[in-house]
Amino acid sequence: MTEDDRIALGKRIKETREYLGLTQEGVAQALGLPRSAISDIENGKRRMSTGELKRMSSLFKHPISYFLGEEPELAPDVAALARTAEELSRSDREELLRFAKFLEFRTQHDRTHEGSQEK
Repeated sequence: MTEDDRIALGKRIKETREYLGLTQEGVAQALGLPRSAISDIENGKRRMSTGELKRMSSLFKHPISYFLGEEPELAPDVAALARTAEELSRSDREELLRFAKFLEFRTQHDRTHEGSQEK
């Protein structure tokens, strides 16, 4: 892993940690590391072992591939929605998907309608 890769990894970790409202100390305790190690990881100064990355991925409920930049980054609110949807029942997820498709249709309709009014 190059220095640029470590910096990008650290940035994703920090952004995710902050979005989840976790402190470096809290993450360090959960992973059994000193707080300074979390700071160094977030700043790209320290390499992570595979085990550390797996535990952090589990703690943050994000796939390892996200932290490695192998997945497109989701906006924080979209990622939170996806994590919340995972906890729903299948029928509730289906209902959520129907509602999302309704919102998507409405947005497309509104854009089309706005365009025709400007002419």
